[in-house]
Parts: sequence; structure tokens; C-alpha cells
Amino acid sequence: MKARWLRSNTGALAATIERMAAGDSFYIATPIFYVNDVPHIGHAYTEVAADVLARWHRQRGEDTWLLTGTDEHGQKILRTAVANDTSPQAWADKLVENSWKPLLETIDIRNDDFIRTTEERHETAVATFLQKLYDDGHIYSGEYEGYYCVGCEEYKQLDDLITTEDGDYSGQLVCAVHGRPVELLKEKNYFFRMSAFEKPLLDLYESNPNFVQPPSVRNEIIQFVKQGLADLSISRSSFDWGVKVPWDHSHVVYVWFDALLNYISAIGYGVDDEQFERRWPAVQLVGKDIARFHAVIWPAMLMAAGLEVPRAVFGHGWLLVGGEKMSKSKLTGIAPNQITDTFGSDAFRYYFLSAITFGQDGSFSWEDLSARYQAELANGFGNLASRVTAMVTRYFDGEIPAAGALTHADELIYTTAKRVTEEAGIAIDAFAIHDALATIWQLVDALNGYITDQEPWALAKDDANRERLETVLATAVHGLGTLAVLLSPVLPKATERLWKAIGGLGPIEAQRIDLAWEWIGGPRVSPLDTSLFPRIEVEETV
Repeated sequence: MKARWLRSNTGALAATIERMAAGDSFYIATPIFYVNDVPHIGHAYTEVAADVLARWHRQRGEDTWLLTGTDEHGQKILRTAVANDTSPQAWADKLVENSWKPLLETIDIRNDDFIRTTEERHETAVATFLQKLYDDGHIYSGEYEGYYCVGCEEYKQLDDLITTEDGDYSGQLVCAVHGRPVELLKEKNYFFRMSAFEKPLLDLYESNPNFVQPPSVRNEIIQFVKQGLADLSISRSSFDWGVKVPWDHSHVVYVWFDALLNYISAIGYGVDDEQFERRWPAVQLVGKDIARFHAVIWPAMLMAAGLEVPRAVFGHGWLLVGGEKMSKSKLTGIAPNQITDTFGSDAFRYYFLSAITFGQDGSFSWEDLSARYQAELANGFGNLASRVTAMVTRYFDGEIPAAGALTHADELIYTTAKRVTEEAGIAIDAFAIHDALATIWQLVDALNGYITDQEPWALAKDDANRERLETVLATAVHGLGTLAVLLSPVLPKATERLWKAIGGLGPIEAQRIDLAWEWIGGPRVSPLDTSLFPRIEVEETV
């Protein structure tokens, strides 16, 4: 099965080699999150996935940039602020400083920038971009009437709506995503000639099959565009919380048109050509529910402005709780710290990226989290680290022994370390983070099996086996070092502790992840004072 997967993804490895030879940068951006409420684990899932990809590329020696941020304009923010007896700016400031930025610390995100759409640098870039499209004839004025979902900040087609038969909204048209009534709006707006880009978009999808991923999202996007694209209303005049349309201050820019531009406003569009050329285009990591905005509207906007489209748009699946998409309004939202306070940030990061096939929906349960923590982190990786460092300390006074003649069992550990290093890199280039972790875990399992079979505790009882004991523990330490480097993007805290314990030279984040199996250790190990993943009683998690 693994061999077949590798054969089907060899192009990703070739692309990686070509990119590195050319010295290209790797720019990855999360969607910017709406500040109408506090973040839940669905938001954190996106952040962690982007962070792991960014860390991996950094450790591969690439010029990497990770952007995240917040979307702070639009009618929903205005209404939420008014309902809370405050201004929209004050509401956004409070949520960003008290909830959204702290989230990044809670789950150990190493972002390079944090963009807010209320920042001057962003609003200036929006005005510059919009003025260019207007001057080039891509924008015109007109009148629009349609069903508007404030929750989505989007006009909806009839097939996006459902009629409820019961509950508070019985007999009303409601948004299929939010389950709340839509509003029939009619206003004079400015329109973007998006219909003109229907064929260029279809040509893009055909010429670059990897532009939209995974295949399920790509197929949905293609079918959507093939049904025909209408021009897009890009301004509102019924409220004023937004970026002013530069040639008509009685209108504000449609919140999505505004928000999508954060990906270029943050890297100097219109003011810093050198930075912009260095970073753009980006990999866009988004939830599948907003893939249409990023794979249809966004590339059309860029085409109109004469800019490159993103390198790729990846629409990952939803986190489900009780079989439903996570939602604050449905009281299924779980705060990230509810997990990290008990299990720690490393376990949070590992669980969501290993338990869920990246690109598909995945269900969260406390029972599954607890079971995987105990079996894979505490008993698997953590116990392996503790046993190996303890035995080197006990039998060699902490000095890492040199390996002698290798047996087939020893060689298998070294070849496994090299193989999983290469295969995990291929998986990362295919956005298959779950496959990368599963591949790396083959080395965890191999090392645990190796120690069980070689029985270093038994070898230590007879001085005649001293050379063999040296080889076994040298092999085990080398395998641990490979694991520390490979897992550092996912488990930054635990691997930093392990790296120090096994005498790794230099900071672990400076180690080349594509050469993890070649790592060079220091002279000594020091025993771990506590387990990398202390055991947690099941009853503490519920």
C-alpha cells in the first residue's frame, strides 16, 4: 500500500528538488478568521496544519513565511458589536488581543506575521488594488437584489438555501450552512466582472490539476464554475463598517473582496515590490466551506490585476462533534485550552493531524484523544525516549557509545530511518500530513520492537556482550535523534527536550529535516527528568 502511494506521489518529490535548487520561497497563509466570536478547535486545527507545513519547509532550508490574522469588517461584526453595546473597532480589538493572538501561543504557532484588516497597511492595499481594477474596466455600477446570509457574508443562490419545517424558523428560507434565515436585499452596488473569467479559471484548473486540492474540493469547484459565473457585487451602501471604495466613499468594500486581499497586503503589495516578489505566490490553506472564495473569486481578482494566482488552494475538511460541524451557535464549539490544559499543546497538535486524514472531515471525541495520547505518545514515543536515555545513563554513565559491527537488525533501523525521512517529505509535499506522521511512526514502532528483541538489559549482565550493547544503544540513540528532528514540526516542546537529552548539537529547529537520518549527536545523553508525555487518567479528560 505504501509503495503504491509513493509511486503516485513521486512528482511531489521532484517538484521539491526543483524548488530547492531554484531557491524559491515557501509562503503559506491561513484564512483570516472572523472576530465575531472566540476561536474553537476548528480554527486551531487550520492554524496547526499551516504551522507544521511552515516549520517543515523552514527546516528543509527554504525561505519560509507563515501568515495568519483576523477579518474585522462586515455587517456581522457591526451587528455583533452593537449587540454587545460597543463599537466594531473596540470589539475587534478586544477579541484579537484577548482571544485570537493568545490562541497562537496556546498551540505553539510560529507565524511570521499577523494581519488585521483594520490595519492601515491593509486598507491602503485594498484601495490600491480596487482602484486598479476600476481603472482597467473590471468594475461597474449596477443594482442587485438577492438573498444575503449575514453569517456567511455572502449572497446566496436558491440551491444554497433550505426551507425549514419546524423550529423557530419554520417556513422560512435559511442558509444551509448556518441554519438561520437569509435577508432579501436590494441595493445599488459596484460589481466585479467575474463572469469574464469563467473560461480562464476553467483553463487554470485543467492546466494545473494541483491548483485546487484535494480532488473532492477540486471537482466541486470545477462543477460550480461550469454552471456559469455571475458578476460579483463588491460593495455595500447600507452600512459603513468597512474599507471605503476609493472613488465613492458612500460605499464600503464587500467584506470578502476586502479580506482576500490580506494575502498580498501583508507582503507589501503596492508599497514594497521586493518583499512582494520574494513571497508571492502563496499556498492557501482554507476550510472546504470557503474554498469557493479562494479558488474562484480570488484567482479571478488576481487575473484581473495581472498578478499570479496562488501556488495552490487546499480545502481541508471539517472537525465534527457529535456528527455535526463545530459551531459556537450550536454550542458544539470546544476551546483549544480545554484540551491543552490537560494534554498539552504537543498532544493537541499531534492528535488532530494524525487522527484525521487531512482533506477529509474528521470526528473529535475525548475518548479517542485520550486513547491515542496514552498508546502513541505516552507508551509509544515517550516511553521509548525514557528507556533509551535511561539505559545509556545507567550502562555507560551517559556517554553515547560508538556502534561496532552491524547486524541485519541494526542495519534495518538505519535504513528505516532514511526511508521514513524521504517518504515523510514526499507526504508533506502532497499535503498528506497524516501520512507523514504515520510514516514517521513506523520508526517509533521499529525502535520499540528493536529494543524488545535485542534486550539491552540482558546484554548488560555479561561483559562479554559489551560491544554488542554499545552497538544496540548507539543504534537506538541515533534512531531517537532522527525522530526528534522529524517530529519537531509537530511536537516542538517534546522534541526540544529530547534533543537536549540526547546531546543534539545546535537548536533542533536548525536541523535539516530532509537529512534527519544523518543527524550528528553530541558525546553524552542526560536522562529525562520526567516523561515527554506523562500518563493521564481517563477520568481527568471528561
